[in-house]
Amino acid sequence: MKELQDRVAVITGGASGIGLGMARAFAGAGMKLVIGDLDTAALAAVQDELRNAGADVVGRSCDVSQLDQIEALADLAVDSFGGVNVLCNNAGIGIPTATHKMKLDDWKWIIDVDLWGPIYGVNVFLPLIEEQGEGHINATSSMAGLMAGPMMGAYNVAKHGVVALMATLARDLRGRNSAITASVLCPGPINTNISRHSVEFRPGQAKPKRDGKTSGKVASSIQAVLEKGMDPDEVGRLVLEAIGSDEFWILTHPRWTKAIQNQLDAMNDSRSLTDAR
Repeated sequence: MKELQDRVAVITGGASGIGLGMARAFAGAGMKLVIGDLDTAALAAVQDELRNAGADVVGRSCDVSQLDQIEALADLAVDSFGGVNVLCNNAGIGIPTATHKMKLDDWKWIIDVDLWGPIYGVNVFLPLIEEQGEGHINATSSMAGLMAGPMMGAYNVAKHGVVALMATLARDLRGRNSAITASVLCPGPINTNISRHSVEFRPGQAKPKRDGKTSGKVASSIQAVLEKGMDPDEVGRLVLEAIGSDEFWILTHPRWTKAIQNQLDAMNDSRSLTDAR
């Protein structure tokens, strides 16, 4: 197991949902935290919560689709703690829309956040982690990064890209005998506000609402499913354990891999695409 006490972890999208679950788990393991998030009110509240629990934590507003803001997050980590050991590229969004109806602006926004965000993270933080001589990079994909269902074209494309990014990174690091390791988180339904936040922070929308309601029928339906999902704190503990033991695949719902196997079987048997719902 890797020693994580007093190590420095950077988490994007760390003020809510899975990112907050990671922050709580990491803080419980004695790690120092750097949290980036667009929701400044939630970010302030999380810092207060973790500091009150005895954690050493700093944070700043961060739009992961902007390289300069990722660089600023890295500067904050170095200035505050002298370096970085663990990066969790976790921030993500998604808007459910049929492929033929999705606007190009939404394609670009989702891919910029969900795929370019992790790319920027690897580019900026890998050299800093290598300076420490050991460490880990994780990125949050999805089961949608392994099995493309309907209505989530841009999200599926980005999350498949994240799996490819992290698998390639892991092999590249292993190929040069690096002490840095990598992993990818592929969650199923988790009780988070990703659907609501995606609608609220969508570019061109009105100022984000604070009434707790979700706009859009499909988004509301997805949010209802998520609210019955796994507790994000449990996901955070899974990520912590996987980083400590150098596991690559982090699966919250491993039974769902049967659908991936069915797709592979159909690919080999009849060259057909299985039904994904």
